[in-house]
Amino acid sequence: MAISLSICTCHLPSRRPDPPRRLPPPSFSFPRPPPISQRFAPLTAATAAAMTAEEASLKKGIAELYDESSGLWEDIWGDHMHHGFYEPPDSSSSSAAAASDSDNHRLAQIRMIEESLRFAGVSEEEDKRPKRVVDVGCGIGGSSRYLAKKFGASCEGLTLSPIQAQRAQALAAAQGLADKVSFQVADALDQPFSDGQFDLVWSMESGEHMPDKKKFVSELARVAAPGGTIIIVTWCHRDLSPSEESLKPEEKALLDKICSAYYLPEWCSTADYVKLLDSLSLQDIKAANWSDHVAPFWPAVIRSALTFKGFTSLIRSVVENHKRSIGDAIDDQRVQDGLD
Repeated sequence: MAISLSICTCHLPSRRPDPPRRLPPPSFSFPRPPPISQRFAPLTAATAAAMTAEEASLKKGIAELYDESSGLWEDIWGDHMHHGFYEPPDSSSSSAAAASDSDNHRLAQIRMIEESLRFAGVSEEEDKRPKRVVDVGCGIGGSSRYLAKKFGASCEGLTLSPIQAQRAQALAAAQGLADKVSFQVADALDQPFSDGQFDLVWSMESGEHMPDKKKFVSELARVAAPGGTIIIVTWCHRDLSPSEESLKPEEKALLDKICSAYYLPEWCSTADYVKLLDSLSLQDIKAANWSDHVAPFWPAVIRSALTFKGFTSLIRSVVENHKRSIGDAIDDQRVQDGLD
């Protein structure tokens, strides 16, 4: 299979090298922390100017994709915008248990969080549990709020979507977590944090959007505290065999279609992620292919779209997108010239 959902985890050494390893400073600066009035604003002009045209177009597309789709997803699936974790039918668990698990997909999404923490060996003991967490690619903040409740931790969430950041903060306030979690629009490749701030660096299905995987992993490691844990759950292409230099043409064609639909840059393999983590002298590096554990999720998504609630939500989304498209067309100077 060309595609896999993989998890990669590692720990930072208890002591950083001396002097601390740093990336070159970004050519722009974010407010640290930004005031509320700026926290949900789109990326600044200075930030955009520091990007190539291709990067700026990609990030704009990602932001608009989630601005438009997050409400639909929440309406049907709740506040966790990631896959669920299920027992494969051929596992040692009984078929009845597997079927029950498959029927409760929101519970399976929570289980994805718990299984990721277990795989990484994150402790729940009072003196070892994470106190500060960063959620890189936070969506509407489902993981941040869950981790804040579970560990009593302070969480920071980053997203490119102003709509997601606003909704995440509103949900945090409604759940009495406004003093524990905060969200802002920021670039995962230039995070607005100083080195070594977070005991747990969490990236749940956001790595596939990153155009520079090396910089992405380096930023995760930069903001992690000594002894901290990094968890990356992400879509990858399959590992290449020693005799292969690239994927097969038909596999590339499939990935190109997915990339075009979801604003994804070039993919990498699980082995590539492991090499990147290893290059940073990180410890206890582990990886696993969880594709079989998430297989029941997409059929459930498709079925949900066929329910009355799913259908009406989809129609509302299409109508809103159509309105925006008409508005953009009317604003286009070429259309205005034709109307004159």
